[in-house]
Amino acid sequence: QVQLVESGGGSVQAGGSLRLSCAASGYTYSMAWFRQAPGKERERVATIYTAGGSTYYSDSVKGRFTISQDNAKNTVHLQMNSLKPEDTAMYYCAAARTVVGGSPRWDYWGQGTQVTVSS
Repeated sequence: QVQLVESGGGSVQAGGSLRLSCAASGYTYSMAWFRQAPGKERERVATIYTAGGSTYYSDSVKGRFTISQDNAKNTVHLQMNSLKPEDTAMYYCAAARTVVGGSPRWDYWGQGTQVTVSS
């Protein structure tokens, strides 16, 4: 079992920045940030593979968000810059320990943290 504890989030005006953090209680193969806005599907916005540090981003956040890791603390951060009102959503940290069909299996989830961007 892996427990994920998220922190950060909050409210900011458009163009501002926020930083989310997610601390994992044990080994993970990869970690990611998802978001879900009311009435919309859940979207994976950033992924990091903890062994090599490779990162991937959705087109909607590429160039504005950065995912990074602090291996000593088993923590992943999501730095969000140039925030837009459409970034408003509940953000969830997820972790995978296994791979299925070449993709991480997101078995572990944080409680979620709200990000609100006002225009």
